[in-house]
Amino acid sequence: MTTPTHAHGHGHSHGHGIAPVSGRSLVTRLRSLMPLLGEHRRLIVVAYLAGVLHQLLLLTSSGIGAYVVARAAGGASLDQLTGWLIALGCLIVPLVVMSVADSTSAHVAAFRALADTRAKVFAAFERLSPGYMLERRSGDLGSAAVSDVEQIELFFAHTLSPLAVASTVPVATTVALCWFDWRLACVLVPVLLLLASVPAWLRRQAELHGHELRDSLGRMSADSTDTFQGLRELVNFGAHAQRLGLLRGQGARLAKAKSGHGRRGGIEYVATDTIALLGILAVLVLGARLVIAGDLDRSLFPVAVVLAAMAMLPVLKVTEVARELSMVASSADRITTLLDTPAPVSDLVSRAPAGPVVPHVRFDDVTFSYRGDQRPAVREVGFEIRPGETVALVGRSGAGKSTCANLLLRFWDVTAGSVSVGGHDVRDFPQEDLRRLMTLVPQDTFLFNTSLRDNIRLGRADASDDEVEAAARAAQAHEFIAALPEGYDTVAGELGALMSGGQRQRIAIARALLKDAPILVMDEAVSNLDAASEQAVGQAMEEARHGRTTLVIAHRLSTIRTADRIVVIVDGHVAETGTHEELLAAGGAYVELLASQLEGFVERAS
Repeated sequence: MTTPTHAHGHGHSHGHGIAPVSGRSLVTRLRSLMPLLGEHRRLIVVAYLAGVLHQLLLLTSSGIGAYVVARAAGGASLDQLTGWLIALGCLIVPLVVMSVADSTSAHVAAFRALADTRAKVFAAFERLSPGYMLERRSGDLGSAAVSDVEQIELFFAHTLSPLAVASTVPVATTVALCWFDWRLACVLVPVLLLLASVPAWLRRQAELHGHELRDSLGRMSADSTDTFQGLRELVNFGAHAQRLGLLRGQGARLAKAKSGHGRRGGIEYVATDTIALLGILAVLVLGARLVIAGDLDRSLFPVAVVLAAMAMLPVLKVTEVARELSMVASSADRITTLLDTPAPVSDLVSRAPAGPVVPHVRFDDVTFSYRGDQRPAVREVGFEIRPGETVALVGRSGAGKSTCANLLLRFWDVTAGSVSVGGHDVRDFPQEDLRRLMTLVPQDTFLFNTSLRDNIRLGRADASDDEVEAAARAAQAHEFIAALPEGYDTVAGELGALMSGGQRQRIAIARALLKDAPILVMDEAVSNLDAASEQAVGQAMEEARHGRTTLVIAHRLSTIRTADRIVVIVDGHVAETGTHEELLAAGGAYVELLASQLEGFVERAS
């Protein structure tokens, strides 16, 4: 059984970021990205081979060019240089072809890997919902899905192949210099090793800066998303200045992280350029001495200097990319943490129980604790909902009502006891099959920024326009939709901002009716509505509940009274069960609950 994850309002969040600072080495963290290449590794191999050939051809053409210049300066005739010039011309086409093959293969592999990774990230979001999502901010998750995935393009397209080239080409150059004079190679090799070691000098700072920068970007994205979505409330309460101060603070934190990252990159840039220049100078001085001593042909002297400079180019390219690899490693941490996080629940079977499933819901001694909480959210809860019956779960806030609904939907697995449908434990169903049996109408309905028709069609993607309209009529939504200028083609606005609370709830009920699942879960569907909206939604709820096994979580007496039975939850356990009249006559927890609600209503009214 998997360990449950926190629900909203339980336990503690893990913070804003998806992954903490890693104690692993940079190479290990980057290596974790390799499985994401999948079948596209062959393209990276092609890029590597093309890159090596391109660099070798570049070395050869540069060497020939330097040799031609040296011979011409020494008085060689055109006839003496013609063969070399023809050879140089013949290298142009292969140079261009290998350059294009290198760049194209690496980028195609990177972009395909990014597309696959993005699909895996969204699949992980679906797999981990809702527990993982409730712990983290949507803006930060959006950053992981977009900017973090884009960041790893640097590794796939600009690191793997150049790194392989940088470890191959200098070897060939060193061998060539040994052929000229072994002392030239002895001068060059330490310079190349020193050049390659520069990124390791400030590795700790690079990792810290990379994490701070990615974390700051995630926080900035999350706070910006919150600000845009809550702009109406900020203006309404005059809190925009306070919010602007928060964003400025986050902006300052981001700027500080970027400054630290830039300063470190600048130090590495100066160090690599200085070492490269000193290396070329060393080869130049030694070569000049060898020429003067007669140990090196004058025409080979420019070739040796050019080859030494060309040997450093692949290493310089890798060190330049390495300045940004700390950012890539932080993105890799966030992505791999997300992909490797175990789901709150997982399928234990591959197929649903045979035969038709009777929509009979039963809770048998159910106990459940959120991860990290010592006290169970619900304990030894037992009740049933017979086919076609409506049962209302009532209780104070935090009593465990929504937890029961989430356990029925199998957003989490019980700690002890069982939840069953049609006599089968919900864990005996694949999640997809279980979801088909149930529909949830939540307290806060999410509408996508698309047409109302498409928002209703979320209940069944293949539904016709007539079926969408029939569901809307049954949900008491057709009249207000038809009165809109564009009718069912009206765009709901971001987060459904253009719709009232009652309208959003009726669209949610229309979705449920369109899906036509035998079990309906309604979570506080009218709790935030005014009297007129409550009446309209109440009529829609009556239609939705007709002929369905329904679990209603409710506070409003108007909703509670229409239930066939009422289950009163107190501190996570069932205090009493019965009809409205039976519970009133008993004078127990139900009466106390109604009295407290009435007292609160009187206080608000006064």
